[in-house]
Amino acid sequence: MCAQSVRERAVDQPQVMIVAEDAEFARGIVARWQSERTIPAFTLMSSGVWQGGRAGNWKVALVGSGLGEPPLAVLKALEAHGRPVIYVADDAAAAQAARESFPRLLVVRRHEGWVDAIVVLASEALRHAEAVERAHKAEQAAAQLHHQATLGRYMLEMRHSLNNALTSVLGNSELLLLEPGTLSAGVRDQVDTIRNMALRMHEIIQRFSSLDAEMRFADNHPAAEPGKDGRAVAARAAD
Repeated sequence: MCAQSVRERAVDQPQVMIVAEDAEFARGIVARWQSERTIPAFTLMSSGVWQGGRAGNWKVALVGSGLGEPPLAVLKALEAHGRPVIYVADDAAAAQAARESFPRLLVVRRHEGWVDAIVVLASEALRHAEAVERAHKAEQAAAQLHHQATLGRYMLEMRHSLNNALTSVLGNSELLLLEPGTLSAGVRDQVDTIRNMALRMHEIIQRFSSLDAEMRFADNHPAAEPGKDGRAVAARAAD
């Protein structure tokens, strides 16, 4: 059995990988899953195609019989990825051997209704894996927001110092420009550029302060409609 895609994969669709030598093993699981409301994408692989383990984007792996009792090499390679792995054992001895070698492995014995059990167990494993992934993304987003908030607080704390420095730059540049004849044309152009850039920086800081005042006003008056009165209050707060 060659590696094949059973159905077209969507970008955000969870993927189930089935590793087995018995084609009927995979067909039975895929056919049973068609009756579920949520159907994942499937990747079917034999031990030859597996080649000791591939990372891929699979969320849950199902390992069937015919690979050895139990297929220790395949299970070890899959377990190394830290994702849920379900092994279907043909008998009690194979199930026990798999549990002893891999304590985190989910083991299901072949019995009447085992396909239903596999689909239910794998579906729960998929939901858990997706929940963990969402939590991880939320943690990353929270960390990014914290990083941005830290930078914002630093800017708020430093704006007065920046304003003082800019006031000094502006004052001295204005004094130099008020003394014509003491500077060459090239130097006057450079001083004028310094003054203009300082004015732009001052404007940016003023906008930052105004935004801070508007946000604080919105926090204190969540039901207030944005308008002239709100902007006036924010402007007074900025002053």
